Formats: sequence, C-alpha cells, structure tokens
Amino acid sequence: MGHEIATAADAAPAMVWHDMPGKYTELRQGNRPILRYMYRALDESTEQSRLETYKVFHHLYSPSGEQLLTNGPTGESPYSKEVELPHHRGLYYGFSRITFGDEKQVDTWHCNKGESQQHVDFLAEEVGADFGRHKLAIDWHDRDGEVFLREQREVIATVRPEGTVIDFVSTLKSATQGAVYLNGDPQHAGVQFRALDEVAKSTADQTYYLRTDGKGKLGEIRNWNHIDLDDPINPECTNRPWNAMSFVVAGQRYTALYLDHPSNPKPARYSERNYGRFGSYFVTKVTKAKPLEVKYRLWVQEGEMTINTCEAFSREFIHRAAPDLQ
Repeated sequence: MGHEIATAADAAPAMVWHDMPGKYTELRQGNRPILRYMYRALDESTEQSRLETYKVFHHLYSPSGEQLLTNGPTGESPYSKEVELPHHRGLYYGFSRITFGDEKQVDTWHCNKGESQQHVDFLAEEVGADFGRHKLAIDWHDRDGEVFLREQREVIATVRPEGTVIDFVSTLKSATQGAVYLNGDPQHAGVQFRALDEVAKSTADQTYYLRTDGKGKLGEIRNWNHIDLDDPINPECTNRPWNAMSFVVAGQRYTALYLDHPSNPKPARYSERNYGRFGSYFVTKVTKAKPLEVKYRLWVQEGEMTINTCEAFSREFIHRAAPDLQ
C-alpha cells in the first residue's frame, strides 16, 4: 500500500506517513518528524545485521522534532563500558521468558538464540489535522524460525501544543496449539521505553523519576524485586497507574510519562533505570480462544511535570482512550 496519504484531495495534509521502503516509515508534520517505525526485514548475513534487524520498534522524537529521543540497536551499559545493551531500543514490546508446547523456550527480548519479531504488513494507515496512526502485522518467531504468536500493533501519535501523545495498542494471537506463557523480569519484559544512548553515556546522574508517591532524587531508581518477593519496595513498584521519567538529552530536559491502562493484565511490575529505560511487565498466557490485548500511552514533553498533571493524564487515558483504527 502507499504511504503518502492525504486527508483531502485539494489540500496538503497536516500529517503524512513518509516511507523508506524496506527500512522505516516516519510520521511527519510538514518536515517535522514525530515518530519512526523501524521494520527492516530480518537479515542474518552477519552477526551485526542480525542484531540490527531481529525486532521491530518505534523511535520517538522531541515535540519540536529537532531531537531524536530514543535509542536504536546500540546501547552502552552504565555498569560496564565493555557491555552493550542492544536489546533496549525505542518503544518496544517483548518477553524474555516465553514457554509453550513441549517445553519450548523463547526470548523475544534479547533474540539471541534465533528468535525474532518480523514485520509482515501495514494493515491500515490514517492521518488527520493533528494525528497519525497505523496498524501493523508483526509475527513473533521462535528459535527455529517458526511463528508462534501473531500480533496486530496499532500506534497513534497525537500532537498537542505542549507535547506528543503516543498510544500503543497490541493484540497477540496464538499461532500454535496450547497456551503460550509470557513471563520475564522487570528489566526484560513488557512494554518499555529506552532513551537515547547519550543518557547512559553522559547524563544518567541527571535522570529522576516522578511517581505516585512523589519526586525521586537524581539518579535514584526503584525496581520490583523478582528475587526477593518480600522486598518492602515491591508494593510501591506494583500496579502504578503511571510513572514518569525526567531525563536530559542535548542539554534539554524532557519528561516521558508512561500510562498503564487498568484493563491490562495485573499485577504490573515496574522497572526503572537512570540511563533511560523504564516500563512495566506482567505474567499471563495467550491461547487461540483468548488473545491478549494491551493498551499503553506515553506523553512526551520538554521540561518537568507535576503529580497533578500526571494524574490528569491518567484519568484522560482511562476515560478517553483512542478509538480503534478500522
């Protein structure tokens, strides 16, 4: 299908999907980029090309469009300069501990034993005066290259004067007999956001988190403890309706607000890193009779936010979720 879509024949659209075939498609408002979907086909000709193409993800730009805010298939670890984190990239979705069938194990987070997430098709696209949306067909492949889950992923970007709203809606359907069990850990499962690698390299000590119980200290992080379930930190890291990360890129402070819809599986267990990766995950199963649908929303803006503003966004998300794209 074509990716240059006009809202009317006699007027240039305010928003447009601009496609670089086989590489990425980018939502733009005029010349201003809003987000970019990275969908190169899996290329196993070299180890590096496989690393770059083993899963799809979305890049997000600053509200002005002048600065890329998310990381690609590279990533420095703040804990060891000898270790990279290439599996953390942009806005993405996966699980590190998936099981199904005759004790089959799959990791669609690291994808380092043959697994992959592969783009199949653009199912629908739409633009309006202040938004763009698309629905994607994505196949999840096991270590043998077989499809075991089929995903329909819808991403909607809405531009507001103060920032950008990103809606992420996914439906996973089983492509195998029996149940597919989705599991992981707080750092390697669910829907998560990874900021540009500059944060890990230079500004991690300027990152802080704004949570439902207040503003954290610079560099402070909290993580649901999957090793010690009695850790007193766990209740606060469970089932937050939202979490916000404030970080610095290119000398500018930004805040990304992560909103979890109450209809998503629970408990939702949250993870934070000062290098700019945060989100939540859950444990559940997918069967042919019961697909899995999840809904998340991100808000990205320049500067800082308050608890009251975050709570207002949460209420709006719960009561005014984006309609389905047909």
